[in-house]
Amino acid sequence: MRVNITLACTECGERNYISTKNKRNNPDRLELKKYCPREKRSTLHRETK
Repeated sequence: MRVNITLACTECGERNYISTKNKRNNPDRLELKKYCPREKRSTLHRETK
């Protein structure tokens, strides 16, 4: 049931993180505040295809 997802920064668009999620518990797109090395600060990262 767990699938691999890629998290991309909403400000610069760079794909920085790879994670997994349970599709049954979280059917929507995942959004997390993570550190972006390009922006040098924590920004919102959204799940991409």
